[in-house]
Amino acid sequence: MAKIKLTKNELKSQRDALKRFQRYLPTLQLKKQQLQMEMRKLDLEIFNKRQEEQLERDQLASWVRLYSEKIDLSEYVSISRLKTSRGNIAGVNIPILDDLEFNEKTPDLFETDPWMDEGVRVLKQLMRLRVERQVMEEQHRLLGEELRTTTQRVNLFEKVKIPEAKENIRVIRIFMGDQQTAAVARSKIAKGKSA
Repeated sequence: MAKIKLTKNELKSQRDALKRFQRYLPTLQLKKQQLQMEMRKLDLEIFNKRQEEQLERDQLASWVRLYSEKIDLSEYVSISRLKTSRGNIAGVNIPILDDLEFNEKTPDLFETDPWMDEGVRVLKQLMRLRVERQVMEEQHRLLGEELRTTTQRVNLFEKVKIPEAKENIRVIRIFMGDQQTAAVARSKIAKGKSA
């Protein structure tokens, strides 16, 4: 604990600080709750995206043997444009996926295998799911950082600043009370000597 002055001005300063801490603490606690709620919601959404991605892979597994020879599907589908914007959750700027566009090239029906169309469709779907999941994971990371900072601030206020201000007020009041008692005693002694 830092050395404090034992004066009326310091007492007022400590009382003002205590009021300020007690006024901001509920706001920080509310922000913490909101961030925790958003994190839980994002956890569920990320889990669902992973499940969806796994479902597509499982459906692909039944006929993936048809691709025993190396085929580069990336020449038939690629991401041409990824458009994101910024959203705000509890004061945190997070990316939001607005649009995802693909460059698609139709496989030549005479030169490619008949299952190529389905392969391109599944690849496109997997790419979309992966990009959506990556954006959600970035949101989760940003919200997690803010949650950690907010939790640290709540703990600082609850466990350090408020108790410290209360203790400082108590010490100053005891000192000032002792000073007042000593002043009364000195005045009685001085009055007794003058009589």
